[in-house]
Amino acid sequence: MSRRTALSRLLAAGICVLSLLIAAPVAFALGPPPALSARAAILVEQSTGQILLRKNAFHEIPIASTTKLMTALVVIEHTRHLSTMFTEPDYYPAAVDSQIGLSPGERMSVHDLLLALLLPSADDAAEDLAYNVGHGSVGYFIGMMNVRARELGLTHTHYSTPIGLDTPGNYSDAADLVKLASFVLIHHPFFAHAVALPAALLRTGNHRRYVTNRNTLVGRVPWINGVKTGHTGAAGYVLVGSGTQGGVTMLSAVLGTPSEAARNGDTLAVLKYGFANFRIARPVVAGTVLAMPTVKDRPGVHAQAIAATSFVRVLPRSDHVRLLVDVPRQLAGPLRRHVRVGTVIVLADGRPIARVPLLLAAALPAVSPLTIAARFIARPFTLLALVLLLVGVGAVAVRHRWRHTGTRAESHVEVVE
Repeated sequence: MSRRTALSRLLAAGICVLSLLIAAPVAFALGPPPALSARAAILVEQSTGQILLRKNAFHEIPIASTTKLMTALVVIEHTRHLSTMFTEPDYYPAAVDSQIGLSPGERMSVHDLLLALLLPSADDAAEDLAYNVGHGSVGYFIGMMNVRARELGLTHTHYSTPIGLDTPGNYSDAADLVKLASFVLIHHPFFAHAVALPAALLRTGNHRRYVTNRNTLVGRVPWINGVKTGHTGAAGYVLVGSGTQGGVTMLSAVLGTPSEAARNGDTLAVLKYGFANFRIARPVVAGTVLAMPTVKDRPGVHAQAIAATSFVRVLPRSDHVRLLVDVPRQLAGPLRRHVRVGTVIVLADGRPIARVPLLLAAALPAVSPLTIAARFIARPFTLLALVLLLVGVGAVAVRHRWRHTGTRAESHVEVVE
């Protein structure tokens, strides 16, 4: 069967084929995923949440200071003003711990404490925030962290510290980490701004402090804009990463890498793999007219079938996308507005990946019998037939009248003999 014949049959069945310009060249091939040193890893496109690469992504393992993602979220959600001043409790971190050297009783703004928490990953800032937001109880604050984790659907996450030290019961997985990071980035602009800073100046406290971001990819790689590092003996080197190119944001997590260099290398490899091999396709936009069937008994009038919802999907750049629009050639009223009249099927390389309902854009009223009759009468052949009929009826009437008149005249003739 020729392609033209097949297309003709599809059209005869009321199915339209639309080839989209967003399709990538067929010659493009999906590249192989990178080899990673990480114990676990994941790559997710932010707007759709689609997982594009994963390695042990649902294994519960220690997460080190990426714990502070939840610490920051709970603090931001329970502090009305970032200018609020907190007093450092009696906390003495180990000399090897990351810290900014807060002294017991020192007062610092929540704004600066969050910067210290997120950039140099200061443990003393984490303890300060947890103690004060927890109303004098770090344990109570940890309970708040676990409640929020359940609310966000982080089913493989549990906290036993606001800092991320190697303590029993403090774990997560790669998938939960990027889900949490995405939520905080989207809903809290201060957080998104903070994690994209290479460095910051803390102006409150006993003296000014200049802090730098432990995520050394920020500032060094222009399109990297977050998110959080971590390192302990049990967790290894951990990094939740974020990058944006061409309006598309990818989130990654690599856990259990053997070194900072491996952590950075794995993160870059994962994110570059995502941007090089995938794209966002938006083949269907809600409200777009995708078919215009004719309307029965209303010559020249077309209805509009519109997409009920939008469809967005991350696809390999090699996938060719098409739409199959299945709508009757003709509709008959009465039909109410937004009644379903068909379906659009999204195909990626010939395989269906979505079905979107098509709705009637405006109501179609029923056509009245009088209108149908008037349109029938107005047809040329109908008018000719009516004229001929009227002429015929008139001729019969005249003839009948002539005969009747002639009969009456004959009845008045007298015969004379």
